[in-house]
Amino acid sequence: MKNQIPLPNRLKTPLLLQRLQWVVDPVGYMENAVRQHPDIFTAEVVGFGDTLVFINHPQAIQEILTNDRKKYTTPGEENKILLPLVGERSVLILEGQKHRQQRQLMMPPFHGDRMRAYAQTIRNLAEKVCDRIPQNTPFSIRHAMQDISLQVMLKTVFGVSEGEHYQQLKYLLGQLTDVFQSPLTSSLLFFPFLQKDLGSWSLWGKFLRWREQIDAILYAEIAECRTKADPNRVDILSLLISARDERGQSMTDRELRDELMTLLLAGNETTASAMAWGLYWVHHLPEVREKLLHELRSLGDSPDPMSIAKLPYLTAVCHETLRIHPVVMLTFARKVQEPVELLGHELYPNTLLFNCIYLLHQREDLYPQPKEFKPERFLERQFSRYEFMPFGSGARRCIGEALALFEFKLVLATLLSRYQLELTSHQLEKPQRRGVTLASGDKVKMIIRGKRQLENSSQVVAMSVRS
Repeated sequence: MKNQIPLPNRLKTPLLLQRLQWVVDPVGYMENAVRQHPDIFTAEVVGFGDTLVFINHPQAIQEILTNDRKKYTTPGEENKILLPLVGERSVLILEGQKHRQQRQLMMPPFHGDRMRAYAQTIRNLAEKVCDRIPQNTPFSIRHAMQDISLQVMLKTVFGVSEGEHYQQLKYLLGQLTDVFQSPLTSSLLFFPFLQKDLGSWSLWGKFLRWREQIDAILYAEIAECRTKADPNRVDILSLLISARDERGQSMTDRELRDELMTLLLAGNETTASAMAWGLYWVHHLPEVREKLLHELRSLGDSPDPMSIAKLPYLTAVCHETLRIHPVVMLTFARKVQEPVELLGHELYPNTLLFNCIYLLHQREDLYPQPKEFKPERFLERQFSRYEFMPFGSGARRCIGEALALFEFKLVLATLLSRYQLELTSHQLEKPQRRGVTLASGDKVKMIIRGKRQLENSSQVVAMSVRS
């Protein structure tokens, strides 16, 4: 019945080939499709409902996100691909009133005022990870940034950076996310028939056992935090436990578990990918690195983290990184509720729409020479929330946006100020699928040549660059 509904700009590629390409090479799939149909096309892929319409025209995206809810709704059930990772009580899965209530409960820990409390933790952990990397030895940028991001999440979520539970969670979460580290293994999420527990030796079997062990630790942490309530604690778990809805109700243990998994997995993976791409581009283009260093020097030896976060060129570098390599390819789905016209096409009820972040950020009319890394774009022009939307937009905009961007800026500034880094290769790297996100591969490597020194003049002076 679904295929009888008229849909705009169907691709001529055979159905099976579309689905395979979407899993294995999503960037190639989208770029091939947009060459045929620049603004809107029908994609027949897997994971979010088999047939859906991709839109990357900013005015159309604005109409979808700001129009009357009678025309477009946000169905949580279309995000069930994430269910094995985050659970059915996650804010990513919920819809309607329950989604709005849960989102409201989760907002306080990510308020701007909370960022200052996390600042020194972020900087200390970034240095801690890099200090352990042997100098003059190639290391994976992706692995290093994932290590930093995971430790930051564990510290900000639970308020601890040591102990048995911390070490277990650090190991288990790393194992769990690495299950989906390649396009091949990511197919487990897209093809439910592959989700078979064939024992602890099978990939899905390992995933289920690691998830079970993580659950046991999370429930233990929730129980301990409830028992030892401390109003002075600022970690996210404590704030979530103390949160109350309009009826005075708090989250259940299961709701807390699912939201913690959402934060630990989604927050860790996406931020790590962004930081890895940022380091790559800053060192791929020496002129960008020198401009950043010059801006950082202007703040002196011990800059206030909030001052770092406000630096215009650093902000532009982070935004351009998220523009050229958005970690998330699509916004959450919108479902058409009544017949509407969009970009000259009639859309009928139950049609699923996805605003395509990746293709939006690659539009030549918005971003001339979109494949080139140019931070100056964001100094010369202010883009609307429907032209630049790495964290999504509307009712399902990423809750952790402020913390993610704050961490991105502080880690990039810390590593650039403290360490002399080099890329092992300047070959252009292409993004690849990692679960439902886009990331750099493990082949992108760097070398730490030494630490940068601080002079009495309160300026950071780089050590001599070795060729």
